[in-house]
Amino acid sequence: MPLCTLHLLALHTTTPNPLSTFLSTLKSSSVRPLVVSRVIRWIILPTKISTEHLLARNIKWDILLILSSTDDLPGEIAKLVEHHWSVTAGVPSRLTKDFEKTNRGLLHPDPATVPPLSSSNEKKTTQSSQDLELSAELNVWVDEFVRGSGREGKGAVSMFNLLAFNTGMKEEYLKYGAAFAKSIGSRHGGNAKIVGNVTGVNGQQEKQEDGWDEIALAHYPSIEHFRDMLTSRDYQEVNHKHRVGSLRDTCILMTSEIGIEEILGEGRAKL
Repeated sequence: MPLCTLHLLALHTTTPNPLSTFLSTLKSSSVRPLVVSRVIRWIILPTKISTEHLLARNIKWDILLILSSTDDLPGEIAKLVEHHWSVTAGVPSRLTKDFEKTNRGLLHPDPATVPPLSSSNEKKTTQSSQDLELSAELNVWVDEFVRGSGREGKGAVSMFNLLAFNTGMKEEYLKYGAAFAKSIGSRHGGNAKIVGNVTGVNGQQEKQEDGWDEIALAHYPSIEHFRDMLTSRDYQEVNHKHRVGSLRDTCILMTSEIGIEEILGEGRAKL
């Protein structure tokens, strides 16, 4: 099973136009990433694992970079990075084969293939989104993001998931994953485009016993489709029955590959 490395990068703010400089340097390098995505915000925060590295010092992550190798970042890229966290995972070759073509189709779909959004303007909210529910704060933020973020606000989003299972509970999570793939997620345009078993963190060659177990990068046609899923009764039934109790810890970062295209000024950017 091929190994991929997922890099979270916080760029030096002293660099002029940090994101643009990073992307132009990446484009001129020998690196050929599977995914380059702009980090937007946390949906779920980690509570037990990697919190020192992911949350300490209020780090604002800028880039999610996914490479189909375990190589270190080239020096010209590394010098632009102030904070760096990485996780290596074995990803099935069926997912990495023709990934560029598959991903392009997800990011720029035929409008006729995109599921319709809910017609209801009323969204039932909760106090927190930590159990993958729609909090009142997240609901307000989604409205603001859609109104004020141009193509990025209306385009596809990629949710970066880290998962750690309670002892003996992975089978329960697999039931959730099966329901997501078969109907509940796909009904809202959800697609797990990269999944893998963690083999190491921050360059370590072996997975820690009390560390992360899996990674996933889930696609949605828009943040509004993701919100619709969170407020659907059938999704929350499966979420609470199979997902919530199976996880020892988890976190989700919302990212936008469309945001990268906008920075580059290209409708269908290639790196």
